Amino acid sequence: MSTIHVAGQMNEISAFFFSIATGFVAAGLTSSFYRLVTNKPPSFQLHSETMMWQMIGVFTLIFAGPTVILRNALRAQVFENRPPFWMLLSGCIATMWSFLSGLFLLGVMLAA
Repeated sequence: MSTIHVAGQMNEISAFFFSIATGFVAAGLTSSFYRLVTNKPPSFQLHSETMMWQMIGVFTLIFAGPTVILRNALRAQVFENRPPFWMLLSGCIATMWSFLSGLFLLGVMLAA
């Protein structure tokens, strides 16, 4: 089976990695913006006094989740001396999360 490559088209593996990169960039930007506004890093523990800030935290974590996972995994690796398998597993989870959020963002951008 032969494939014909047309100039200007992206194959599936390139689109997969482009979506992952888009998700990681969105996670980094969202995490940095959250830290700039609140002066604390995003976390899965939502301690807020109002419902509005909790909702903002949830929407932030939708896109900043991969950075939170990798930061927590790196801290556990360094401070708690966890096995490298946990870092690898966390990296896989963060990569898949980035793929899905990148796929969503690219779909929204291409639909506009």
